[in-house]
Amino acid sequence: MTIPARARYGGYRFPAEIIGHAVWLRIAGKRTYLGENVWARMVEAVLPNLQQVAPIWEDGREEHSFSGPMMSRWIVPVDNTNTMFFELRHVSEIEGVTPAWWADREIMLPGQLAAESREAGQRHPGDFEAQVSQRPIAIHGLEQLGATDRGVTMFRRQIRRGVRAVESGDGSPELRRTADPITPTYCNDTVVRMPPAATVIEDRQLMRGTGRQLAETYLKDPPLMKGR
Repeated sequence: MTIPARARYGGYRFPAEIIGHAVWLRIAGKRTYLGENVWARMVEAVLPNLQQVAPIWEDGREEHSFSGPMMSRWIVPVDNTNTMFFELRHVSEIEGVTPAWWADREIMLPGQLAAESREAGQRHPGDFEAQVSQRPIAIHGLEQLGATDRGVTMFRRQIRRGVRAVESGDGSPELRRTADPITPTYCNDTVVRMPPAATVIEDRQLMRGTGRQLAETYLKDPPLMKGR
C-alpha cells in the first residue's frame, strides 16, 4: 500500500461554507514536486453527519478533471463520548483507477484505529491519536486555534446553528427536503496544467486563483449532477 507523503506538498487551504456543507479546498503548492501542475483538493462534511474524502493515493503528477470521493462515511453518535461510523468505499469499475488495497474490505485506512501500543501511537500518530488526545469531551475554552483551524470553527458554527434551529422548532436547514431528490456533493481531486508565474509571489497568487476558480465553478455547477 503506497500513500503519498502530503506534508512535502505544502499548499494553501480555504474553507467554504454552503448550506448543509462544510467544504475545504487545499491547493498543493510545491512546484519542485508538481512541476507545471496545480493540484486542487476538496473534502467535505455534509451536515449533520456525512463525511467525504478525496482519494489519498492522488499524487498530482497527471492532469485530470473532477475525480469524486474515495469514500463516504455516515457518522452517528452513540453517546456523549463514543461514535460509530459506516464507511462506504467508492471503487471504480475501470481497472487500475482504484488501488487494489482500497477495494479490499479487510484493509483499514491507516491512522483510524488505535495503534498496537502507546509508544507506537506516539511515534507515528494518526487521525485516531489526534481525536482521542483531546479528552473524552473536548474543552473548547482550552484550545489555541490558529489560522489553519478555520475549517474547525466553520464546522462547529454550522453544527451549533443546526442544533439551535431544531431546539427552536424551525428544523435543521440541512435536513429540509427540496424538489430535487439528489443532494450535490463536491469532494474531489483536480489536477490542471499551469506553468509557473515569473516570481514566487505571483506563482502563489496564480495557484490560489486557479484553485478558487475551480472550487467556485464546481459549487455553481456540480460535476456529479450533470446528466441527472
